[in-house]
Amino acid sequence: MSRPIVAIVGRPNVGKSTLFNYMAGTRLSIVDDTPGVTRDRIYTESEWRGRVFSLIDTGGIEPNTQDQILKSMRAQAQTAIDTADVIIFLVDLKTGLTADDQDIATLLRQSGKPVVVAVNKADQIGEVPAEAYEFYNLGLGEIFAISAEHRLGVGDLLDAVLDLFPAPEAADEAAERIRVAVIGKPNAGKSSLINTLLGENRLIVSDVPGTTRDAVDTQLDNVFGSYTLIDTAGLRKKSRIDSSIEKYSMIRSLAAIERADVCLILIDATQGATEQDTKVAGFAHNKGKASILIINKWDLVEKETGTLEDWQNQLRTTFAFMPYAPILSLSAKTGQRVQKLFALINDVYAQAGRRLTTGMVNDLLTEAVAMVPTPQDKGRHLKIYYGTQVGIRPPQIALFINDRDLMHFSYERYLENQLRKQFGFTGTPIWFLLRPKEEKT
Repeated sequence: MSRPIVAIVGRPNVGKSTLFNYMAGTRLSIVDDTPGVTRDRIYTESEWRGRVFSLIDTGGIEPNTQDQILKSMRAQAQTAIDTADVIIFLVDLKTGLTADDQDIATLLRQSGKPVVVAVNKADQIGEVPAEAYEFYNLGLGEIFAISAEHRLGVGDLLDAVLDLFPAPEAADEAAERIRVAVIGKPNAGKSSLINTLLGENRLIVSDVPGTTRDAVDTQLDNVFGSYTLIDTAGLRKKSRIDSSIEKYSMIRSLAAIERADVCLILIDATQGATEQDTKVAGFAHNKGKASILIINKWDLVEKETGTLEDWQNQLRTTFAFMPYAPILSLSAKTGQRVQKLFALINDVYAQAGRRLTTGMVNDLLTEAVAMVPTPQDKGRHLKIYYGTQVGIRPPQIALFINDRDLMHFSYERYLENQLRKQFGFTGTPIWFLLRPKEEKT
């Protein structure tokens, strides 16, 4: 089930980051650190009343500014609005209703997204301040007086936000489709690849409205199977403010990854793998998504003996945190080797959903420990009592052991390699869940 996305928008200096930090710091469920890169403050995950959701902070919106940076901030906020399922519109009680607030309200009404108005800086406990009622003039429904700084009223605000979340996905025919997210930096060829996939061996194609105008789901049925293709195309031209463009391009990719079963990570062969590629791939890895590394625009690469091997070695180094991901070179423009992608998608999807019996897991563990004894520390040996698979997509193996501290990461990697050697699991991470078990006396 995909997580809803909540965006916080409003004018500069109304307290958006204070509210974001409070919601992230006190209700934080999962923090996703991508390999080699610190987590960007504008995107995190939070939880309220048992429901996990993604939270986006935005720069302040000044609707009528001509300043290039502020215009870019408005474009970024628009991207967050397009991506969100619910929007928190934060206004400032102390400054009162402004013309910019009215303009932002118009922007939000045009988006068609559910909006909750939060009147910030209501710092006194008790009745809603009389000054807050003027914000009903925004025409966006009920208002919620809060103090992000003093943590007042935020619970009622979040209750209202949860009431607007889309219903959890029903287990219908869509569940039988493989959801494939095509992700990567702008201009890597994401839309070209989807168009090529749709244009060949096509039997039935129908457009299904996506959750945002920038991430449109398209259904594809062909001789290989049934798929939902998630395009994350949006900002295609580079801006003068490249870092901002990358941030909000990333938001699109993160939203798509959340909903995907398989991620196709496109690498532009004319540029090579970049830091942004590793950010996106790292998020897919941390989410446990089956993934395929795709070298696109292969037709533009000058080739000689060993060129493909050199590329594969380079990618294995750059994406060392996901050695399980298969690599495919292709050209979305010419269609070269694109048809091989369907079989690869089907394979990694099946591998991510593979189930092992408890007997199979324990037989492997017995053999693995016999070949390489468990680590020890200060005379104490790690004891693995037994293991069992408890989940799929990604495969999750619970290991009942005597002490978590005795499980060295290198031994965990050794066990993972043994699992892959015997059972495959191509294209998918494997998660080990360490569960201490009291030793019998």
